[in-house]
Amino acid sequence: MQLETSAFPPGGDIPVRFTCDGSDDSPALEWTEPPAGTQSFTLVADDPDAPRGTWVHWVLYDLPARARELPEAVPPDKELASGARQGRNDFRKIGYGGPCPPPGPAHRYYFRLFALDRALGLKSGATRNEIDRAMEGHILARAELMGRYKRAG
Repeated sequence: MQLETSAFPPGGDIPVRFTCDGSDDSPALEWTEPPAGTQSFTLVADDPDAPRGTWVHWVLYDLPARARELPEAVPPDKELASGARQGRNDFRKIGYGGPCPPPGPAHRYYFRLFALDRALGLKSGATRNEIDRAMEGHILARAELMGRYKRAG
């Protein structure tokens, strides 16, 4: 399973519009066929270079197994039309919160997609820790995409 975006090349610079310095929209994502038995997907986006440890930017779970993409600018709704739910990021908000590092070197932002053998069934607003615990023993495959962002200043 592979995860891609048309917004930036793997390992490349994330455009400003997908950050707190722009419109803070989530980038469009698409992925290849998951393994047989996939029942749902979970997406986690985080910054391991944050000053206080890994900062969670987005958690989205119970995305249907038939899904192969997410559009640009997913709204910050607790539940999407597909039935997918969004969790609480480290900005204490539901949905996507784009890169917003302090001035200094570029940070790395990882988008990780997990193919699961079941839906998590968690309520909207779950945290990364709750999602990680619920996924234990249910991950069939994972795909990863990394982009970088450095604030001017």
